[in-house]
Amino acid sequence: MSTQEAQETLGLERESNFDCVSINVASPETIRSWSRGEVKNPETINYRTFKPE
Repeated sequence: MSTQEAQETLGLERESNFDCVSINVASPETIRSWSRGEVKNPETINYRTFKPE
């Protein structure tokens, strides 16, 4: 199956046109909504040595 046939089968358009693209800064509330879990070890880790600082 060619790429074009696969795109047609999946219902994908070959070309997409956009009038504009926008980027916004996320609010603190939005960023918090992306996070999950719990901090179990609050120590800072050195990314080179992987040792606590």
